[in-house]
Amino acid sequence: MISKKMESLVDNNSVIRQMFEEGKRMAEEFGADKVYDFSIGNPNVPAPEKVRDTIERLLREEDPVDLHGYMPNAGFLEVRARIADSLNKRFDTSFGAGNIMMTVGAAGGLNCALKALLNPGDEVLSFAPYFVEYKNYVANYDGVLKEIRPDTETFQPDLKAFEEAVTPKTRALIINNPNNPSGVIYPGSTIQAIADILERKQKEYGSEIFIISDEPYRELVYTDAKVPYITKYYANTIVGYSFSKTLSLPGERIGYLVIPSEAAEHERLFQAVTIANRVLGFVNAPSLMQKVVAECLDEKADIGFYARNRDVLYEALREYGYSCIKPEGAFYMFIKSPVPDEKEFVAEAKKEHILLVPGSSFACAGFVRLSYCVAYETCVNSLPGFKRLAGKYGL
Repeated sequence: MISKKMESLVDNNSVIRQMFEEGKRMAEEFGADKVYDFSIGNPNVPAPEKVRDTIERLLREEDPVDLHGYMPNAGFLEVRARIADSLNKRFDTSFGAGNIMMTVGAAGGLNCALKALLNPGDEVLSFAPYFVEYKNYVANYDGVLKEIRPDTETFQPDLKAFEEAVTPKTRALIINNPNNPSGVIYPGSTIQAIADILERKQKEYGSEIFIISDEPYRELVYTDAKVPYITKYYANTIVGYSFSKTLSLPGERIGYLVIPSEAAEHERLFQAVTIANRVLGFVNAPSLMQKVVAECLDEKADIGFYARNRDVLYEALREYGYSCIKPEGAFYMFIKSPVPDEKEFVAEAKKEHILLVPGSSFACAGFVRLSYCVAYETCVNSLPGFKRLAGKYGL
């Protein structure tokens, strides 16, 4: 009855979403304070007060026809101009409104970019571990996602493997920086090396290869590390951004794409992503939230909240014998499973009411992802369960 593509997706629904729904069920059965749900990146930090105040003021003062009505598919011109100005001040770029398209979150933006770029059979590369939905997004347009094997010691890109993976069919590379699920940051030297490889391959194959930079966690950084702005390293770049994490607005579905003027056939590419916004059914990003975020560009979520969670979990888990890299950014911890089959460990953790996501969901088996954007009490109260698990596995 349903399409062949959807049959596969229905039969293999997102493990992250399944665990999230399971967490809701378990909370009803055992009590929310007795379930430690680390499954999904749903911020537990409230949006900055200015977000609420701006919503209330706009609803009072703005013309409701304009506030809730259609606008150009790319978004309100004044909103796009304000975002461009903010980026220029922060990253010494030279964007204008014509470089910005408002999107239905980062996911909507990535789909618009892939719709604009891919022909059937085109290849898109991504460094494992990577966000599980990338493969589905690429398949939406009959592309093929190719995984670059992970370096499970550092979780930095394997540049030699990357260069070997680029072929005449390569159309794009998706980079997620800071990375979900590992929490690592790819430094400027790595981004420059990637750009150099792609420049050589473009000349060798006579083709255009794009970097699609997925950046919902850009502002969530706990160290002095700098997250490179990739348009300054490579011309054929599309940046996808979301306010879901930095303003704690995941359910509002608001973000933007940056198409730099230096990109090949910039005007035609911008037109393509804008039309993709319409034909994919998004039509435009939510009108009210466009105007809200334009006035909250300098607001940020409380990074100290996430840092405290990260520190208490990391220090305790290391003490118990678990192996993991201390995250530099985002709000995920990627922990080595104490047994080769990480799904077994996930099942055992569930008996302790601890909900984790298997690393195979991110193309990196043998690890589990823990999302620590939860209440501090959830982190602390989960520790006895983690300790019992460590004892069971002899860590």
